[in-house]
Amino acid sequence: MLTFTDKSQCCGCTACASICPKQAITMQPDGLGFLYPIINKNKCIECGLCEDVCTFNSHYEKSDFSVPEVYAVRHKNISEIETSRSGAVFIALSDWILEKGGIVYGVGYTDHFRAIHKRATTKQQRDEFKGSKYVQSDLNTVFIQIKNDLKQGLYVLFSGTPCQTSGLRSYLKKIKVDVDKLFIVDLVCHGVPAPYIWRDYLTYIERKKHKKVTSVDFRDKSKCGWAAHKESFTFSDKTVVCSTYSDLFCKGIMFRHSCGNCYFANLNRPSDVTIADFWGWEKVDTEFNADDKGVSLLLINSAKGKFWFDQIKAQVYFLSTDVEHCLQPNLQYPSVIHSLRNQFEEDYIKKGFIYVGKKYGNLGFHLFQLLHKIIR
Repeated sequence: MLTFTDKSQCCGCTACASICPKQAITMQPDGLGFLYPIINKNKCIECGLCEDVCTFNSHYEKSDFSVPEVYAVRHKNISEIETSRSGAVFIALSDWILEKGGIVYGVGYTDHFRAIHKRATTKQQRDEFKGSKYVQSDLNTVFIQIKNDLKQGLYVLFSGTPCQTSGLRSYLKKIKVDVDKLFIVDLVCHGVPAPYIWRDYLTYIERKKHKKVTSVDFRDKSKCGWAAHKESFTFSDKTVVCSTYSDLFCKGIMFRHSCGNCYFANLNRPSDVTIADFWGWEKVDTEFNADDKGVSLLLINSAKGKFWFDQIKAQVYFLSTDVEHCLQPNLQYPSVIHSLRNQFEEDYIKKGFIYVGKKYGNLGFHLFQLLHKIIR
């Protein structure tokens, strides 16, 4: 039976719940909305599969290349760049899968901008996966759906945080599914913020504006450029407001506990390719992103990833570089969890969102006073 002594030992990947033959494990939210496995002991047969499949440890399966191939990449279609977070390499990679009649899994929204993994069979459906989502996604039954797709002989792309991709690889290996047509993309992840804080943040700004949010852009480069970290919210009256939700994100005060204990914050990736913003691109070529529209970092981690990139090279501009030019903090070590993170959660559970917003210093100023100024 799966056990862990503290929350930092679970990343919430759902591999244990997916593999359980008796459906004895369900993913249940904690006080901040992070999902953790809960075992129904009346259903559990103590087969040990949930323990065996868990890959949130230093023994996770790593991809072929000990040192990845490194590229700066921009899509040749400028409209794809303008509507994507960085250089739109994900669009080129996923187009190849879709054009082969395959399936693309990525993060979209359900309900009122609740982040979940979704299944796309068309480019229009896939386009919902564009852009950053600064909140942990709900994987639900996606691993089981991918198993079924692969068994039908379909090409499948799965994109997610490295802990999610590692969980998927372990799950499929344990149940002995042919993964020849599976292509995996992970992200250089800074950490996953709390779903309930995102939910309450939306509620707060809607009450201040007295209107519903109709669209969200976590990193709106159309307003402030690619390098900026500002969100925009479009309301039902078509007005657009920029805010500072990313200040909470960067503080690490609402991250999942496991983010401070991440085993994947290095160059040994659990995926075929890794994508991210390419910070420091100007050290490679001063003209490559001169328009500040965005450029993707692409790490090729496996022979399959190399093959995949070869298939899409005609759709992108790219420059080959090396590891020294691409190292970001989260390719070297995990994010530091804020020292008041536990107190933040305790205060949130007891006293609510507005209380924690006002209590935690600059957090209160940015979240409340600045928002008040720009939308009143």
